[in-house]
Amino acid sequence: MEKFHTLRYETRDRKAYITLSRPERLNAIDDRMPSEIRAAVELAENDSNVHVMILSGDGNAFCAGYDLKQFAEEGNSQWNQSGPSWDPISDYRGMRRNTEDFFTLFRALKPSICKIHGYAVAGGSDIALSCDLVVMAEDAKIGYMPARVWGCPTTAMWVYRLGVERAKRMLLTGDKIDGKTAAAWGLVLEAVPADELDARVEALADRIAGVPINHLAMQKLMINQALDNMGLTSTQTLATLFDGITRHSAEGRWFKEFAEQRGFHAAVAWRDSGKPIPNGGGPLPE
Repeated sequence: MEKFHTLRYETRDRKAYITLSRPERLNAIDDRMPSEIRAAVELAENDSNVHVMILSGDGNAFCAGYDLKQFAEEGNSQWNQSGPSWDPISDYRGMRRNTEDFFTLFRALKPSICKIHGYAVAGGSDIALSCDLVVMAEDAKIGYMPARVWGCPTTAMWVYRLGVERAKRMLLTGDKIDGKTAAAWGLVLEAVPADELDARVEALADRIAGVPINHLAMQKLMINQALDNMGLTSTQTLATLFDGITRHSAEGRWFKEFAEQRGFHAAVAWRDSGKPIPNGGGPLPE
């Protein structure tokens, strides 16, 4: 069995359980997590006893997104290249790899269910929306706040799940919504009271697990092909390029300078407050 550092993997009753496990950081995504998600999915794919995967998170949240505090507050990195020039292909190569790692949940022949409690935000929403089915606690929150500055959702799944207008509603504001709203809008399959979340996901997984693996694969491939026919891959390519641009635009560099001087949490608080972010950058506020 492969040794993991950012998640736990176990199987029982024809189900594979993939549990993000960095609870001290709200399961934030570090450099190892994307590839470990891929490796766990491959274990499930290659196990003839597994019919369905369940993805969840330890502690108080599913996933709070990328662990950006260090990247934002410190100097040069692949995701925040300092200096007068920026290598977009280096940035794209890394983010594309992460996106493809997350999207193994979608491309796998076996179905995946994401169980959301607490938060599935920013990059955490990319992981969640890569799953075939998503079940949320009613009081859980999902959203992509970096849409306000410093990010673009690289999996591009908001529009495919919500449709054009509601995808714009979410990504033009960076707002979060709760599980009840997400289910009513069709972003996720359903929302249930928090104390019923585990039982509901288990019941759904058990129902799926009773279907032969080859039948599950054929149904999933057929449905996924419809999204591919709608341009999913090319949309993800654009989104991944835009994600890098948002972090290296004048506004993105303004945000990073704010984080370097006053801390990442202060920069995020400004971003999410609705206070203006200067077009083309500019001096930091007093």
